[in-house]
Amino acid sequence: MSEQNPFGGSIVHLTPAEVNQGLADGTILLVDVREPNEIQAERIPGAEVLPLSRFDPFALPDPQGKRLVFSCRSGQRSQQAAAVAQKVGLPYEEHMKGGILAWKAAGYEVERG
Repeated sequence: MSEQNPFGGSIVHLTPAEVNQGLADGTILLVDVREPNEIQAERIPGAEVLPLSRFDPFALPDPQGKRLVFSCRSGQRSQQAAAVAQKVGLPYEEHMKGGILAWKAAGYEVERG
């Protein structure tokens, strides 16, 4: 269900389980908007990286028929990224609620280093 994004536009909150399933079955392209030092420490396997500090919605990877979903540390920056994308007319409104913190709390794998 879509709701109002606090940063503008609309947002759809996906659970880590939904994102994990989408990554596993190839229906989701996950875009992590955390900063390089955060990515260096840990990341969700298979996620593309486009830090919010230099976020250009036109530099987003082509999802090639997949659902583009944003993620971050806790779910705030991913909502900001979705709002920026929507402001330039892109149809991306999904993010992973709770970010990588919720991902790890759910017991899913992260890559380190």
